Amino acid sequence: MRRFPVRSLAVLAAVGTLALSGCGTETSGAADSAPAAGGADRTFRAHQVMQLTEVHEETGMTLLEGPTFDRNGDLLVVDVTAPPGDPKVLRVDVRKKTSQAAHTDDRGNYTSAQTSPHDGRLYLTDYSHGEVVSLAPDGSDLRTFFSGEVDGARMNPDDIAFDRKGNLYISDSRSQSPGDARGRVVRIDRDGEKATVVADSLASPNGISFDEDYQGLWVSELTQNRISYLRLDEEGAMTSRHTAIRVDAGIAQTDSIAVDADGNLYQALHGRAAMAVYSRTGEHLATVEVPARAEGLESATNVAITPGGTKAYMTVSGPAGGYLYTFDALAEGIRQSNGG
Repeated sequence: MRRFPVRSLAVLAAVGTLALSGCGTETSGAADSAPAAGGADRTFRAHQVMQLTEVHEETGMTLLEGPTFDRNGDLLVVDVTAPPGDPKVLRVDVRKKTSQAAHTDDRGNYTSAQTSPHDGRLYLTDYSHGEVVSLAPDGSDLRTFFSGEVDGARMNPDDIAFDRKGNLYISDSRSQSPGDARGRVVRIDRDGEKATVVADSLASPNGISFDEDYQGLWVSELTQNRISYLRLDEEGAMTSRHTAIRVDAGIAQTDSIAVDADGNLYQALHGRAAMAVYSRTGEHLATVEVPARAEGLESATNVAITPGGTKAYMTVSGPAGGYLYTFDALAEGIRQSNGG
């Protein structure tokens, strides 16, 4: 998720959303759209699928996040800054290039979406209210899954990663101050009864994804432009932690993360309509960009790769609106490359 600048925080507060202060298997056919796995660093172009949103008059912006395929093959996308009454979750048919509202309410600022392997419900993080909520697959039946403090501190939950059993791992940013590393990774059991801190002293953690074999978590730290790796034991406790990749992004910052079947990392960039792709050993394999002629697009926030296929769908936003772009991934999509 893109961090809210001061202006955006004020706008969200004005509309009552702040309390106290991201399925087709067809290929594009474009020769420049697929990087060679294990090859040299390449830059290649994503292709526009469709525009999903316009800038909201009430909030002054639109911000797409959390793309995730549901069990019917539809792509679900959240609009973080959508005001009450406008779609906060959209359902997209990527083949027909159509979209429709899947859910709205008068409160949430949802920054990610992910379907649980435990109960099949769609889980959303409400960044502003420190909550995790869930929906039925059709977008109905809104329930609060978790709310309240964790180890004495309220969360600002950003992205979600599920383990195989359906337990949630949340990137809890907690702070937007560049020099204040108070962020955490929080584990919430699949019933929502117990929440524990897996790691702390992180610099505005944003993206979070398990690696391809569920041995550890990749976590992007937005205000340090780095990706950390947290190795976990069988109980979900951290056994080691280190800085794995330092992202040279200039004025852009590290946003959400996805991982494909070969373990490659797709690092979204806030402040640039692009995504950096790395191997699990830290080699910079490729950079995905929207065409230069696509003006008014400032950030690529997240990506979902078709489960079992290589077609990737990237959410891109800016003053021009919220768009969906596509490119061919280096390897097949798995749960770890399906939103978060």
